[in-house]
Amino acid sequence: MFKKVLIANRGEIALRVIRACRELGIATVAVHSTADANALHVRFADEAVCIGPPASKESYLNVPQLLSAAEITRADAIHPGYGFLSENAEFAEVCENCKIRFIGPRPEMLRLMGNKVRARQAAREAGLPLLPGSPGTVKDPREAEAFAREIGFPVILKAAAGGGGKGMKIVREPGALAQAFSTAQAEAVASFSNGDLYIERYVEKPRHIEIQIVADEHGNIVHLNERECSVQRRHQKLIEESPSPALTPELRKRMGEVSVNAMRRLAYNNVGTIEYLLDERGEFYFMEMNTRIQVEHPVTELVTGVDLVSEQIRLAYGEPLRFKQEDVQIRGHAIECRVNAEDPITFAPWPGKITGYSVPGGYGVRVDSGAYENYTVLPYYDSLLSKLIVHAEDRATAIRRMQRALGEYVVEGIRTNIPFHRAALAEESFQEGNYDTRFVERLLASETGSRRLKKAVEETP
Repeated sequence: MFKKVLIANRGEIALRVIRACRELGIATVAVHSTADANALHVRFADEAVCIGPPASKESYLNVPQLLSAAEITRADAIHPGYGFLSENAEFAEVCENCKIRFIGPRPEMLRLMGNKVRARQAAREAGLPLLPGSPGTVKDPREAEAFAREIGFPVILKAAAGGGGKGMKIVREPGALAQAFSTAQAEAVASFSNGDLYIERYVEKPRHIEIQIVADEHGNIVHLNERECSVQRRHQKLIEESPSPALTPELRKRMGEVSVNAMRRLAYNNVGTIEYLLDERGEFYFMEMNTRIQVEHPVTELVTGVDLVSEQIRLAYGEPLRFKQEDVQIRGHAIECRVNAEDPITFAPWPGKITGYSVPGGYGVRVDSGAYENYTVLPYYDSLLSKLIVHAEDRATAIRRMQRALGEYVVEGIRTNIPFHRAALAEESFQEGNYDTRFVERLLASETGSRRLKKAVEETP
């Protein structure tokens, strides 16, 4: 097993990796910017190295500094967490060239799935179902319009190198395509330094379903069933659950088998998540693949009993999978709420000092967080403050448990989106499991939803 792992990340995911390493008997190295000197991951790691000033590009995205930290601490592996360099093929290659193991898929897998156009082509060849769209990138609005007329409006333009909703524009009629193309391309260049776009049919009421893949270096591949991620705003996930209330046992089995067969054809390794759109007819279509640990991995851990981060480290070391597909069972129901430091109504980021902090507890409640009383939420990074996860014997009980836990969660000194979560879980469509990716849009637009959200703001400590 690895002797020492450097975690090239910060916040709750860095703590999550430190805990997994400690249970595996592996020493850890935290890296941090000058602004993160008092962060919990710095405090709990065995060693810590400052890698630069607050700006991410000068610290957490600074490859030479990260490699220098690994070399001076004699780390034999690097865990990238999620975000930052976690899906950067060049970083993974440099790590391997420096004889430092990158805890994740092989660089060629990162490169393949990191470009959305190449990923779609690979998915098609591997047998994954795809939405009708352009076979490659579209070079200008005229070509985009030709494809749009062929597949039918509405369509969606997407950044080939993108993710997280950047460079994505929905187009409902030909006259709006040129402006949407220009805007999407500008966003793609700003976010990914790559303005390539592709086009595909837009599904009006999709559900966002993802399948968790786990694969070793010896050809063994299993799936850990699905996560439902349809509660999102501007393509940013807010609430995730497993199992999905939309899937029948037959559809779950089919999605899992199709996913595993595709990954076998691609010779995929380590953990990864295949994301699908599920339409109103129950047909599913490949959207993209994330070649890293996901933010929402805890819901899968709770319903399967598999420690995904520990498994990821074992797989990177070359160990074989310790379980087979028939061993994977769904146990109860899990829900995760992402608690962000932001205004619960406008969703504007809300950095600042936390003057009071108390997390919920009790049976079936888990909090993954890097926050504490007197901790300062910094303006330089993502606004994720913590992940609140609950597990129960069924979905109805899990919803009630989450509502109870949200009511106990105290964060003073800054604003959070806890009131939003309380309002969302009270919505009839969520409680019935009858929702799609426009759930948040409808909640905010409805008089009942707005009233419920304002009431939750008033009642939240």
